[in-house]
Amino acid sequence: MLFVYPGQADNASRVAVPSVGPIADQDPDWVIIDTFRDLPYDALTLLENVLDPSHLPYTHHESVGNRANAGPVELDLLEQSKTGFTGIWLEGPRQGKLGTQNTSFVAPGLMWHDLTSKQFGRTLTVVYATPIGKGRCRLFARFPFKFSSKLPAFFIKNTPRWFSHIGQNAILEDDQIFLHWQERYLEAAGGSQNLDKAFYLATKADTFVSALRRWVNEFGADPFPGQALPPGIEDKRVLMERYQSHVQHCGSCAPALKNLQRLRLGVGAIALLSWAIATLAMPLGLASSIAILGVTLALLGSVAWYGLGQLEQRFYHGRLTPPRNRPEKPAKG
Repeated sequence: MLFVYPGQADNASRVAVPSVGPIADQDPDWVIIDTFRDLPYDALTLLENVLDPSHLPYTHHESVGNRANAGPVELDLLEQSKTGFTGIWLEGPRQGKLGTQNTSFVAPGLMWHDLTSKQFGRTLTVVYATPIGKGRCRLFARFPFKFSSKLPAFFIKNTPRWFSHIGQNAILEDDQIFLHWQERYLEAAGGSQNLDKAFYLATKADTFVSALRRWVNEFGADPFPGQALPPGIEDKRVLMERYQSHVQHCGSCAPALKNLQRLRLGVGAIALLSWAIATLAMPLGLASSIAILGVTLALLGSVAWYGLGQLEQRFYHGRLTPPRNRPEKPAKG
């Protein structure tokens, strides 16, 4: 990430680079998962979404959330100024089972949630929201962990980065479609200045969203003032594409995709060769064990070839139906 000061050059030395306090000291006990992606909505829409903890059990049900954990979200602002705000959720996620969560917003594009629990240790959700055009932004996300046990850290450190990125992309896509259209609804209602008329923000769960919009309105923080959003994208597959928005630029995912394609090609070749050997062995009266081995390898290779193909598709696009919209399994009674 490169940080650019957009104001007068003489003032740049007096403005600190936005950083995350808890991890700025580079404590070796932190285990950090990093990812990035270009998203089909504004940086302010991204910030609004990630600053809202109340949406997690609904939007991310069956991915990283659960509707059973939904409940009142009593958010409180601690301080607010031109440089951002801090807030607290005393009860915290999962109806208080994980402990108090603190939230920081550092203007213009950094936020993080900070949660310490007895079960998992300390976890942060860090987002840098970077405007790249009207209706488009680039997300840089960091997920630092300090575990109370060494075992989770071992597994995270030894999980391939590309595999973690596939999972993080899936979580982002839980929100992708409705956020793309939500900002167009707000624009049609008059934009950020008319937020209270466009949306009914009735509870303390909306405290951080309201604080962000007050900051936008008070300090003229729209990165593309006066510009209209481009027409909405009707094709869900376009909204869910992953290759151009992440994979082709990723130093982990791009090589992994090429290796996967080579592996799939090799597995397919072995499956075809095994099938050819089996079909030749049977009419020539060769040992039946050779034919059985050939058929077995051909079947296993075909299954592996299909499975690798399914995995390959996850580098190109996400699922069109989010987990929350899948039919509920009938309760056992």
